[in-house]
Amino acid sequence: MSARLSDYDYVLPRELIAQRPLERREESRMMVLHRAEQKIEHRQFCELKIFLHPGDLVVLNDTRVLAARRFSDDGTVEFLFLEPLGPKRWKCMVNPGRKMRLGATATIADVCLRVEKITEDGERIVTFAQDVDVYAGGSMPLPPYVNRPSDETDAARYQTVFAREPGAVAAPTAGLHFTSEILSEIPHTFVTLHVGPGTFLPVRCEEISEHRMHVERFSVSPEAADTINDAQRIVAVGTTAMRVLETATRNNKLISRQVEPLSGETDLFIYPPFTFRVVDALLTNFHLPRSTLLMLVSAFAGREFILRAYEEAVRDRYRFYSYGDCMLIL
Repeated sequence: MSARLSDYDYVLPRELIAQRPLERREESRMMVLHRAEQKIEHRQFCELKIFLHPGDLVVLNDTRVLAARRFSDDGTVEFLFLEPLGPKRWKCMVNPGRKMRLGATATIADVCLRVEKITEDGERIVTFAQDVDVYAGGSMPLPPYVNRPSDETDAARYQTVFAREPGAVAAPTAGLHFTSEILSEIPHTFVTLHVGPGTFLPVRCEEISEHRMHVERFSVSPEAADTINDAQRIVAVGTTAMRVLETATRNNKLISRQVEPLSGETDLFIYPPFTFRVVDALLTNFHLPRSTLLMLVSAFAGREFILRAYEEAVRDRYRFYSYGDCMLIL
């Protein structure tokens, strides 16, 4: 077992971090990892269907990314609005933090807001003087490693074609490769996890077991649970779908594959060793060094195998992170 943060590091040239999506979603490359044989092959995402078997079910996260990024009217403060806490009251992240200390004010859409609290994580609780639709003038909250402002292309492409449940501040990026046509050809169902900013926050504990995940809201409908439980093999699209599926079995005291209809919050942290109850295969993008997502895929495929695959992806010039290529772990 690898329990130290330094065990989940790798070197990535900055030029391999994808800054824009490909012209066509389905043209991404797809590295396929065969766990049983410890074999790696190189394919295209549009070939996904050939790796599916009769009785398989593809499970996707249908969260919709909110245009939650706003700037103060004078352009000096960036806000990422995370969730409403009541009338005119919001939790948000700000940049730079020094401009928004306790009691500080700013204006958005000519409405004044004031910082009434700073949380332990550095998030701000702000109150507006009157109601404001924070999303009306907002833009897509692109990840911090995309070094450019968001534009009209991102409004469509940093969103899955099946997004329908508003609530995320980051995209479930493994789903970005799907087109409506590809989705119509494979058996699938949806769960929901509203991706929060914690997906980008660094792990600061050298002993990874000491790390605590941010809480994220999720739901599994009764219809989805029935469909999942009737399937022979579950293919999770993305680490978010995997966390929902594995969370939805944790109330069961028996080691069982049965997924329960459930809504609530999850802070499930998946890292080696972890007993997977539901997911048999995973489609995922390439993840940041030392991140909880790299730990998750290491738990699923083995740390040594994953790091070998990442080294090969770097050599073969795969595109990394949110707008990058993908990996299918079988």
